[in-house]
This record gives sequence, structure tokens and C-alpha cells, in this order.
Amino acid sequence: MKDNSTRLVQIQNDQRERKIALVQEPKLVLIEKFESLYDLAVTSISQNINIRQLIKDHLTSEKLDYSELYNRNSSWKLMPSFDIPSNPSNCMVSGTGLTHKASALNRQSMHEISEKELTDSMKIFRMGLEGGKPRDGEIGVQPEWFYKGTGHILKAHGEELTLPEYGDDGGEEPEIAGVYVIDKNGAPVRVGFTTGNEFSDHMMESKNYLYLAPSKLRECSIGPELVLDAEFLDVKGTVTILRNEEVVWSKETHTGEKNMSHSLKNLEYHHFKYPSHRIPGQGHVHFFGADAFSFGEKIKLQNGDVMKVSWEAFGRPLVNKILISNEEEHSIEIRNITDNQ
Repeated sequence: MKDNSTRLVQIQNDQRERKIALVQEPKLVLIEKFESLYDLAVTSISQNINIRQLIKDHLTSEKLDYSELYNRNSSWKLMPSFDIPSNPSNCMVSGTGLTHKASALNRQSMHEISEKELTDSMKIFRMGLEGGKPRDGEIGVQPEWFYKGTGHILKAHGEELTLPEYGDDGGEEPEIAGVYVIDKNGAPVRVGFTTGNEFSDHMMESKNYLYLAPSKLRECSIGPELVLDAEFLDVKGTVTILRNEEVVWSKETHTGEKNMSHSLKNLEYHHFKYPSHRIPGQGHVHFFGADAFSFGEKIKLQNGDVMKVSWEAFGRPLVNKILISNEEEHSIEIRNITDNQ
């Protein structure tokens, strides 16, 4: 990471008062005026002020111990690294799949009919290898795209990710996500990058690849930090699963354009080419794909297992437990409006 990298967090106390802070290890330095990074970004964009200057102008002398928050031993707690507190529904959470060779191979093994026959997933990956990094001025092949939900599904470092009663399985997906705000003219502005656990239902997907869409409709986590000026070229990380404080599985993982079948520019174009993804004031959290996950190596997560995702130069690791719902799935009664009295 660059020496002048700017890393930010969002925090909230027991009285539900929100703040944002600049990471200056081992401290967090509070920033006044802004209650969310969305507010900070919108002000920077709308007033055409450099965001670093905006931070500098509102940086206070008040500091908090980062480790106390990170370890959940403070009256303050970390929030997702980006959200829209006033209107979570105005934040779209989505992602791009089959951008890394390992994810394509895992999909191939899930759905292959014979060793010689390529699945549609592997064909999509190879299309990316051939046309996912176009020259300047050209449009590359479009990647696989999926919708996860609105800002309501975003969870923070230390929070649980829930496998719902209608789910088949829950598994980590260690990724980096891009964070964006749409300006008043409908143009996307990249605010930064953040560590993410895209958390999906791989068992549901393995039944039939057409179940990919509902397998993605799950909670996910981002944070703890949003990095304004990270390089997304060649990023090395580690993903680890712990059970009762013992390592069950761990693997080195890689992301960034050097390790992907698509350029960042191409992925961003194919997400924001849709007018409905460029509504002024809208926020976006977009995952760029995973290079390794435990399900691909036959690891089945159990209730209480800890998922840890760490990327070099992206701040402290993102840690979440899996919570498996013990409720029974039940139908939902739908009223007809004509039944109103």
C-alpha cells in the first residue's frame, strides 16, 4: 500500500450515535460533522472538494483505541465499512463471479457432466480470459453478474452471518469489494475498496447452476476499513476457518487485475452500463470475485465457526461467525388488498 494510504472506519456507540474515524494505528482519530462515509463522499463529490482535504479539515484531536473496538471491548463498535444509514434500500449490493480461475474450477467440479465437457461456468471464465481485458476505447466481454440485496444485508466485523432456515449451507467467499456513489449527474464515483466476505449458499448452487441467483441472496460482511487509494493490481490475502479456536482450514488467496480474467474497468463498465445502476445519490457495494473458499475443498461450516478474511494493505482482518438458524421454514401468508375492511 502507498505510504499515504487513507483508511477509514464507521463506528457507533451504545446510544446509537454514529461517527467516522481515520485509522492511525493503533488509534482511530475521530472526524467531526459526518456520521457516515456516505455523507463524507457525497459532500466531497457535490462540493468538488478533495476528500483527503475534507478529512483533514474536520479531523479532531479525539482518539479511540482501535484494538478495543476491534475486539468488541468498547462502548463503541465497528459498523460495515460503507452503508447509507438514512436509506439502506438505496444501496445496491451485487457482485461479479467467475473472475478467478479457482472459482471457475470449483463451479466446473460442481456441475460437470464429464471431464471432457466444459460447463457454462468454465466457458464464461474462458470468455473472460479471451476478452475481459479490452484495449482502451473498446468494450470487453461481459462477466457473470449477480444481485445480493440492498444495504440491509451488510454486516460488520465481529457480527454473525446467518444461514437462514430456508438455506442449505453457508460458506465464506473472501473478496475485495468496490464502493461507489452516483453523483447528481448520474456518473459513478469510486470511493474506495474494502475487504469483504460475500457469504453464499454453495450447496444450493451445486444442486443446479440455475440456483446461483437465490444462493447469493444472503447476508454478507464488509470492513473493518474502507481504503480510499488502494491499488487493485496484485493483492495477496489469507482466508481461515476456525472451530473452537482451532484452525480447520486456511489458504493463501490472490485477487486484483493481475489474477483475474477481467480488468477492473471492464467489470465496472458492465455493472454501471445499466441506467438503473446510475441513479443520483445511489450507493453500490460490488464484489469482484473469490480465488479460494473452503467449500471447494469439502469443508462444511458448522454453527459458531469463525471466518477470517485478510488482505495485505487493506487494514485489519474481517472476522465473522456463522450462525445457523434453528427455526423451521414456514410459509408466508400473502394478503389480497381487496380483503381490507
